[in-house]
Amino acid sequence: MEAKRKYIQFGVLLVALTTTTTFAQSGDHSFGEAFFVSRRNDGSIELIGSAVTWLLLCMSMCGIGLMVHLSLANRRPTVLPDELVKTIRANIKKKKFQAAIDVASQNDSYLGRILVSAFREAKFGFPAMMRALEQTADELATKRLRRIELLNVLGQVSPMIGLFGTVYGMILAFGAIVSAGGSADPVALAGGIGTALTTTFWGLVVAIPALAGYAIIRNKIDELTVEATIEAEDILNSFRPRPKPQQTPKSTDVANTAPTLEAV
Repeated sequence: MEAKRKYIQFGVLLVALTTTTTFAQSGDHSFGEAFFVSRRNDGSIELIGSAVTWLLLCMSMCGIGLMVHLSLANRRPTVLPDELVKTIRANIKKKKFQAAIDVASQNDSYLGRILVSAFREAKFGFPAMMRALEQTADELATKRLRRIELLNVLGQVSPMIGLFGTVYGMILAFGAIVSAGGSADPVALAGGIGTALTTTFWGLVVAIPALAGYAIIRNKIDELTVEATIEAEDILNSFRPRPKPQQTPKSTDVANTAPTLEAV
């Protein structure tokens, strides 16, 4: 929770810096203000249009913080640590199977957790270990993908909120035309049109990075989890039981090839 709070604060700071840059580059307070506050023709603040704008601004801050958090949470060291793979393989090569199991148990990465789930089923045989690995891999991968769905929601909902502001702004503009008897002054239309364009702008500002981040992080999760699962299966093959050789070639006897784990 503390980490998420820091990422959201980072997003707020980034948006604040962007806002400051906008004002500095424009040199005109009213131009910069138009991106954040909707006003009526008489100069008063338009509450609904401004509320939609600031809602989208808050969503933008949350989206930036969420993308940073999810990017850090789905890096290679948290899914498939190279050091863990090297350590486990080195222990297996030296026939230190229990040491390899202990190393995996102490690691909280995706690879470590699916290996631990497989090792817990060792007493039921090698096929049970592989089933446990595959089931746990699916569950953990689904959980990671579920966490990034919020980015997809932000990307899908923010244009709809922006469209709401667009429609509301056009209603204001057409209302000004009706009030003027069909020949409204362009200045009278500026308030409604400004609200429509501003909310559309911020809706796209939220949606584009959110959907792009969602696609990039999702592909990264797919790539790393599949690679980690293949690596785990290859490690488990070192624990595959070998069939016992037949003592005498009798047609009525069946060789005892029940799986016995050498490592566990």
